[in-house]
Amino acid sequence: MSDVRTLYRQSDAVALADHVRKGDITALEVAEAAIDTIEALNPDLNSVICKLYDLGRETAAKTDPAAPLAGVPFLLKELASNWAGVQATNSSRFLKNNVAAQDSHLTQRIKAAGLTLLGKTNAPENGWCIATEPVLYGPTLNPWNPKATPGGSSGGSAVAVATGMVPIAEASDGAGSIRVPASCCGVVGLKPSRGRVSLAPFADYWAGGAYFLCNTRTVRDTAAYLDAVAGALPGDPYPVAAPSAAFGDLALRSPSGLRIGFTVTAPNGTPVDPEVKAAVLSVAKQLAALGHEVEEKDMTLDANSLWQTYTDMTCVETAGMFDFMETLENRKVSPDDVEPITWAIIERGRATPATAHAGRVEAVRQTARAIVQDLWPFDVYITPTLTQRPRPVGYYDMTMTDLDAYNALWADSVFGFPFNVSGQPAMSLPLCEFSDGLPLGIQLIGRPGDDAGLLALASVLEQVMPWNERHPPGTNFGATDGK
Repeated sequence: MSDVRTLYRQSDAVALADHVRKGDITALEVAEAAIDTIEALNPDLNSVICKLYDLGRETAAKTDPAAPLAGVPFLLKELASNWAGVQATNSSRFLKNNVAAQDSHLTQRIKAAGLTLLGKTNAPENGWCIATEPVLYGPTLNPWNPKATPGGSSGGSAVAVATGMVPIAEASDGAGSIRVPASCCGVVGLKPSRGRVSLAPFADYWAGGAYFLCNTRTVRDTAAYLDAVAGALPGDPYPVAAPSAAFGDLALRSPSGLRIGFTVTAPNGTPVDPEVKAAVLSVAKQLAALGHEVEEKDMTLDANSLWQTYTDMTCVETAGMFDFMETLENRKVSPDDVEPITWAIIERGRATPATAHAGRVEAVRQTARAIVQDLWPFDVYITPTLTQRPRPVGYYDMTMTDLDAYNALWADSVFGFPFNVSGQPAMSLPLCEFSDGLPLGIQLIGRPGDDAGLLALASVLEQVMPWNERHPPGTNFGATDGK
């Protein structure tokens, strides 16, 4: 078993699936190696808050070796995605006894891909935080520095991947929640194009602002997972053209002669940490050295106004979600059931006139068009993922009751949410680090629907600015991922 555990720690998801396919190891052996790793590392980090080991063993024993990600250990985020028979609490005390009655369409695709579900990862209540510190489950800690946030809302997933508990964990993103923890924890985080992954049985979240995918350690794992779960259902509200080939294949086609824009100026006027600026400039310099046309271009966007409009719009969506959950729980939600900032969100949503909400949705959609048009000259646009280094645990405080003051803290991720609004693919890569060794993510944004182009450039950067030898202390990865 020690040899399997070593192989597990040294392999990314694509490599593991290949070993299972060839019969080098069994899916059950891989699952046991993952369980051992989770049990060794999770007590100090609180990344996995629901363990489903028996379900995972049962699944692994029945794995089809021909499945694209056969036997790859996997964790689902404790937010929105439903796996029949498994808890679905959204990290909220109000829903602490809720169990999913049926699979989401996404989980059906996950099962078909051959992934082995071993548990669920921590998230802030309803995902509305860029840290991961829910009252229900307690805080998740950053493995690079336990005093720093791992980010959110997919903080549990990013920590699990960064430490090698699993090679792939589900992540979702309504205002940066895939990319922020990817930056804080030193992993890969792609928010795909709007409509790339179906939200069924739901039609929409947040007027097209919410997305689902994953955190991984390698670009090829992200591409492989996207191949497994992508695809719109007939009638989905945001259809997007299918790629010309598998994302995994397209990611290997090195691009040439791209026109690339970049900025180190926040579109809301807030300061950007000097180390963050220097990191973006180093990536821009590297891209120019690769032969691409690189140009500095600041965004033409009133980010403060858009943030106010977007967050007020999402309050109505959250209130509506709780109205629905009240029918499942057979009781009304109260301030004692949720965190103070969540209650403030619900109250604002319920107090919003329908006409005001409709106006905000229209304003968000018009701004989306303006963002895309502003960046249209560029094949790829480069920004910081976060304007600042990872904040201390407790900085993004969901015990606050002043919603506007709480939302103002999100200025750190001002480069994130505009691309939830615009629908463009956006990806945080762990290309750099702060002087003290904390990860520093750089964000790449593609044109609408061009997830493949973004993955291709990311693959090149993974080679010329590699991160595969950088791991949190005490995780004992050994050899390079994918070898």
